[in-house]
Amino acid sequence: MTRALILNASNEPLSVVAARRAVVLVLRERASMVEVSSQVWRSETVLVPVPSVIRLHSYIHVPYGRRVAITRNAVFARDDHRCQYCLSPAENLDHIVPRSRGGDHTWDNVVACCRRCNVKKGNRLPAEVGLDLVRPPQSPRRYGWIYASVGARLDPLWRPYLLADTA
Repeated sequence: MTRALILNASNEPLSVVAARRAVVLVLRERASMVEVSSQVWRSETVLVPVPSVIRLHSYIHVPYGRRVAITRNAVFARDDHRCQYCLSPAENLDHIVPRSRGGDHTWDNVVACCRRCNVKKGNRLPAEVGLDLVRPPQSPRRYGWIYASVGARLDPLWRPYLLADTA
């Protein structure tokens, strides 16, 4: 399914929607196309380019910061689908401090893991079985909710709008 990034009137990323919703917003003149994908939708009388990035005409106030839920897809996206112990392809999630030992299900305690390392570690700490983390886990950054919602299918046309305000 094709998706589009919606920018607020202030150029801040606001949401990710289906391309159909983005086309409707543009046709109803609620938004303008900023980036166009290579797809074109056709009707009997009209050719409509499918937007990849749109900007709303009016500002939408967002009253709070977004929190990214810890999901399997979000953890795999953060860890590039690689085991954080050996860098082989990941298949499982692993709690660094096992839940049976009081570990929480938080961004700082969950990593992507291959089956071999997960079985080797079991319900022990990584140091107890000679495993080291490649990089320490951390919460997603400011626009991490976008990466979590689309996973590895991030449109390259979105990058300038996601990186522009991260400083």
